[in-house]
Amino acid sequence: MSDTHKSADRYNPLDHKLVDTKGFEELKIGDRFPIPSRTLGDANFAAFQLASGDNHPIHYDEEYCKELGYGGLLAHGFQVLIQTCPGAGLFPHVMGECMIGFIEQSSRFLKPLIAGDTVYPMLEVVDLKKQTKTGVITLKATVHNQRNELLMEGDQKFLVRLKSVE
Repeated sequence: MSDTHKSADRYNPLDHKLVDTKGFEELKIGDRFPIPSRTLGDANFAAFQLASGDNHPIHYDEEYCKELGYGGLLAHGFQVLIQTCPGAGLFPHVMGECMIGFIEQSSRFLKPLIAGDTVYPMLEVVDLKKQTKTGVITLKATVHNQRNELLMEGDQKFLVRLKSVE
């Protein structure tokens, strides 16, 4: 086999895309990026405890929670926040090679997430600030549960390259 033929058959991992990519200029206010729903159970709580080192009984002792009047273990706020991790959905795939990085986040926790709840995370474009060679995308992040209660809301900001300056 000739060297020319070998290079033509070479696989390029950058061509392995889940979705068509967009540039900053193609986004618009209101674009939504749902993150798959999931039910958070004991394994999720144990994994979060292991990763965070958090050992407060409100997150890991059902009897303690029952004594306080809760129906089960309460998730740590950060455990709720990580449900909005953009990489769990399509947003960073849509941005593709334009993505530079995650630069800021804020969140408010409005209701408790209880073990066994199913969460429905969503990211929505709420602001687009064009700069000279980059842009800042602000996404509103929300997490609802199966009872249609808003558990968390906040903002996430991302710095991206403009396609028009490539």
